[in-house]
Amino acid sequence: MIRATEQEKQDQINTVEALSKRNADEATSELRKIQLAAIEGKNVFEELMEACKVCSLGQITDALFEVGGQYRRNM
Repeated sequence: MIRATEQEKQDQINTVEALSKRNADEATSELRKIQLAAIEGKNVFEELMEACKVCSLGQITDALFEVGGQYRRNM
């Protein structure tokens, strides 16, 4: 198993923060489109493909969680 160094971790955090700042306005719009597609029962894949250009995985996950809750697989 390979673990990231502290520098690699910090670099990734800086990258995600820069992405969020750079695309803040566009990200908000794209996240809302994903949420609307999910609420309306539409296929969210197309919206996800656009959103991933300007949003982090965490932003997308949080947006979907807000409208749909946490996924739990039936066992």
